[in-house]
Amino acid sequence: MRTKSLKKNKINVVTLGCSKNVYDSEVLMGQLRANKKEVVHEEEGNIVVINTCGFINNAKEESVNTILEYVQKKQEGAVDKVFVTGCLSERYKPDLQEEIPDVDQYFGTTELPGLLKALGADYKHELIGERLTTTPKNYAYLKIAEGCDRPCSFCAIPLMRGTHRSTPIEDLVTEAEKLAANGVKELILIAQDLTYYGLDLYKKRRLADLLRALVEVDGIEWIRLHYAFPTGFPMDVLEVMNEEPKVCNYLDIPLQHISDAILKSMRRGTTQEKTTKLLKEFRTAVPDMTIRTTLIVGYPGETEEDFETLKNWVEEMRFERLGCFTYSHEENTHAYNLGDDVPEEVKQQRAAEIMEIQSQISWELNQEKIGKTFKVIIDRKEGNHFVGRTEFDSPDVDNEVLIDATKHYVKQGDFVEVTITEAADFDLYAEPV
Repeated sequence: MRTKSLKKNKINVVTLGCSKNVYDSEVLMGQLRANKKEVVHEEEGNIVVINTCGFINNAKEESVNTILEYVQKKQEGAVDKVFVTGCLSERYKPDLQEEIPDVDQYFGTTELPGLLKALGADYKHELIGERLTTTPKNYAYLKIAEGCDRPCSFCAIPLMRGTHRSTPIEDLVTEAEKLAANGVKELILIAQDLTYYGLDLYKKRRLADLLRALVEVDGIEWIRLHYAFPTGFPMDVLEVMNEEPKVCNYLDIPLQHISDAILKSMRRGTTQEKTTKLLKEFRTAVPDMTIRTTLIVGYPGETEEDFETLKNWVEEMRFERLGCFTYSHEENTHAYNLGDDVPEEVKQQRAAEIMEIQSQISWELNQEKIGKTFKVIIDRKEGNHFVGRTEFDSPDVDNEVLIDATKHYVKQGDFVEVTITEAADFDLYAEPV
């Protein structure tokens, strides 16, 4: 008599989208590991969980294609079960269930306990900060809040993530301590809106207080701020940045546009004059601060004049770091009621023009770094180079420091003093001191 072979279940978590999704996947994996489940990240497994992104068209397309790819593997017998979670699933669950019925179950962004149950696991409330990190060992994302209360016309995040909910300071400190104990040296603070942190829990903005608590965590050497909103930015954060060497002189503040007409239509609650004044206050308070921003071109009604205003302003402000996206027309957002009237090729051309200006600015600023010494953290080895970053650079989006591995040896995860020897648009070449 043949005995049925028992196949051991291995759960493969596939992450798409932003750093918030990376964090959510790590929490899911931590829960699964605590339930004694075998779990891997983007490797082979007979059970697959796809953490999707639903932010803009390209991201949605990638998510759908990934779901279809794993459904195909399920039909071929290479995979036993496919589960889908995350933003796309939150936003389009009924449509997805109808269009791709071969997925075993769909879960939204707040349905972690249900997803765990489907995977044969229990949600463990006591696991504050227990995550299985997927980033290089030296840095980790720390999500300090979920959701967003801003009314931006183009953005579907509140539809997928809900209203703003801050995590208590003491829980974040506990999480940071556990990360530090596992070798993490750099915390990258993320939220849909850092600026709002604390207003819901403490009835006042408490990002500065959170930073003061986190700098006390032994082992953490850098703390980086991502995704601040310009309106209502708590200026006491700049005092902490100046006082505390652990807080990087770096701020990611997506500004989206600068034409007053577009800002008004975007419902950003600010003007060109106010935004420019705010940035000048940043530069005065922290003279060597690196400011990263992101812009949207091709928003409904964006005229050539609006675009020229934006281009001139980018040239004037000389941002150290800048990214540019083309407008994505998203259902159920306020801007969806406006005509998507800028042709796709015009959107692409405008984005290319902005990035051409930024490339030149970045090149010029990088030339000034030649001969100077910086402290860098080494993220990885790639080909013949060790790849690191200064405190002015965030992983995946900013400049990298390249050290010739055929001539020098440095250790991943270590801080190293280097001298910059050459500089390109977005890369720096260096030798250890």
